[in-house]
Amino acid sequence: MGEFHYVRTPMAEWDAELAKIKASGIDIVATYLMWNYHEEVEGRFDWSGDRNLRAFVEAAGRHGLKVFLRLGPWVHAEVRYGGIPDWAVRSMPTRGDDPVYLRHVERFWHEAQKQVQGLLWRDGGPVIGVQIENEYNLRGPGQGASHIATLKALAVQLGFDVPLYTVTGWDATVYPHREVMPVFGGYPDEPWGKSTGKLPPKETYAFRFGSRVSGDLGAQTRGGRTGDADGDIAHTPFLGAEYGGGIPTMYRRRPVMQPDDIAAMLPVQLGSGVNLYGYYMYHGGRNAIGRTTLQEQTAIGGYNDLPIIDYDFQAPFGQYGMANAVLPAIRPFHLFLQEWGTKLAPMAVRRPDRVPTGPDDLTTPRFSVRSDGDRAFLFYNSHIRQYPAAMQRSVRFVVDLPSGPVTFPATPIDIPADRYFIWPIDMALGATDARLAWATAQPLTTIATPAGHVTVLHAVPGIPVSLAVRAAAVRARGARIDRAGDVFTVEELKPGTNAMIDIIDTRGRRERVLILTQEQARRISKVTVAGTDRLVMTEDEIAPTPNGMHLVSRGDPRFTFAMLPAATVVKGTLPLRAAGQDGVFTRYTTTAPTRTYRVTMKPLRPAGVASPVQIGGPAKAAVEPYPESFTTAAAWTLTVPPAGPAAIEDRRLVIRWAGDIGRLFVGTDLIDDRYFDGRSWQVNLRRFDGRLGQPLTLSILPLRKDAPIYLDEAAIARRGDADQVASLDSVQVETDYGLDVSF
Repeated sequence: MGEFHYVRTPMAEWDAELAKIKASGIDIVATYLMWNYHEEVEGRFDWSGDRNLRAFVEAAGRHGLKVFLRLGPWVHAEVRYGGIPDWAVRSMPTRGDDPVYLRHVERFWHEAQKQVQGLLWRDGGPVIGVQIENEYNLRGPGQGASHIATLKALAVQLGFDVPLYTVTGWDATVYPHREVMPVFGGYPDEPWGKSTGKLPPKETYAFRFGSRVSGDLGAQTRGGRTGDADGDIAHTPFLGAEYGGGIPTMYRRRPVMQPDDIAAMLPVQLGSGVNLYGYYMYHGGRNAIGRTTLQEQTAIGGYNDLPIIDYDFQAPFGQYGMANAVLPAIRPFHLFLQEWGTKLAPMAVRRPDRVPTGPDDLTTPRFSVRSDGDRAFLFYNSHIRQYPAAMQRSVRFVVDLPSGPVTFPATPIDIPADRYFIWPIDMALGATDARLAWATAQPLTTIATPAGHVTVLHAVPGIPVSLAVRAAAVRARGARIDRAGDVFTVEELKPGTNAMIDIIDTRGRRERVLILTQEQARRISKVTVAGTDRLVMTEDEIAPTPNGMHLVSRGDPRFTFAMLPAATVVKGTLPLRAAGQDGVFTRYTTTAPTRTYRVTMKPLRPAGVASPVQIGGPAKAAVEPYPESFTTAAAWTLTVPPAGPAAIEDRRLVIRWAGDIGRLFVGTDLIDDRYFDGRSWQVNLRRFDGRLGQPLTLSILPLRKDAPIYLDEAAIARRGDADQVASLDSVQVETDYGLDVSF
């Protein structure tokens, strides 16, 4: 499940973005209903344009996605007052059974229910569940579990009749048992935290045995007691809703995620028993500006400061829909779950004999097993953000199963640091009676081809591939194969698009096993095009279309993709060239006409001396400077040429800069903003092409060396050693190219 906020992305882009989300392996889209977006003025509801909930749910259904509505009424979402409108916050108690508050909640939910009428699961629609409130741990008169019960009863009364009702299960949450189910999460850093230094190793990277509740996920209230979720383990499935697909950049903490920081969480949480991996966020977005800015900020009592507009979240798909570097790292796990999830779901978690003493134990191996009878998967992780774990030397695993212990691999191996994977034990191979007894390669997916059915696995860098197969015969070119009875051990196979193993079962049926490299696996998508499932290997963004697929190449006019199985006829909106075989894949290439654009950059005003960053707000930590502070911002005028008639996907303004806060204006209208964290700032221009006849203004508030904020080491190096910095290093336009392929 991946979170995608419809109100934070233009309606015109929903179909394209949902298609990419589906193609990346997501099954369910979750979305918050932000009350203040729909009833900013009391009694005036707006469900039009980018706020059209019904159109969004219908679009998700068209793309084969189920929908989970997170109703609130308080949602957090790093939005002003947690989504509750200003007029409500000013005039009544909220988040409790106050009758005035409940009357307004009922009116809002009644309007929301009309938007999804006929689209619920019972009606054949995509909406399978609703979440009540968020991060709720308030106790007192009219609060606590009874308030959640009140809200659920109200939702049911209004017609939200769905299979699943959930609440968030962390930070001492309270809820009525057997009425709602807790959902869980975890993040690789805490941008809402107060520390200006590197955090201790996060428990997000440690397997969970006996508890589902992660540490502080940033609830803005404190319950003060143990919550209800762990006491409900025997009665509820282990569902996730907020495992970080990235993290937001908040004013006082600005950590930058690496792909492994996010991807390593998947085998840990799945190996801890999670049966619904829910990302927050999966697709970034932007806040609208209405009567107020809709950002969360300490100036109005919020716990955090965030940019006015930017909500990129470092998510797999960012604010403008561009795939971030984390997407290829997580997609192989999505393919695994789509193929073997129904086998994994009933498997129980097995705790190893020896486990780490705590999150800061970096020497004890971290792994778990989930099994159902003799079938099992082993989950392993040695990646901990910002901390080097120990290499594990001369490793063999021993897993006790009903039919006896399984010891593998055949030859001891060294497992380097920063590795994470899922390995199979006693896994079926296609429709044969052959079994994969074990493998030191991760299952990826399966695919039917004219040459036979193929099970695809991928190697783990630095670990030699070996596997044991129970079958009548096994053949593999370039590998060493040893046989003991009906068990064939395959070693010394070099992973790649040619690393094929042929397996014959006891009835003469054939299965093929392909072992890719991890790099190749991270470029694989499985999409249905022209009525046939195909594996598409490409570095480009991919989304299926009614007649084929759409590819986006960011900043490079060249396209290359490979398919298995190949299609008889392949056509493109650019002239495609068959580039021959890449192992068992067929490769195609093409190049779009190159379009370049030059930005004119002119200084407008120099930076003044920035005032010291103040400490304050509920967190008693660094707070975003007040608007008057921006009189010290440096500014430049940027002139961007129009796109012209060229058929291109989009253009991106790539800004390399250093400072505290950057803001980009058309005239006096703010169109984007960013807190400096060391990364380049990218602004897609298609949304603003109609306004580029006038210059843009870029302002950069200076960042003081003594600012009490957290930056990663790379950002500190970019900042330099001066007392303050407000520099614009370069501004470029990069062109993104699109290609439609039909079959």
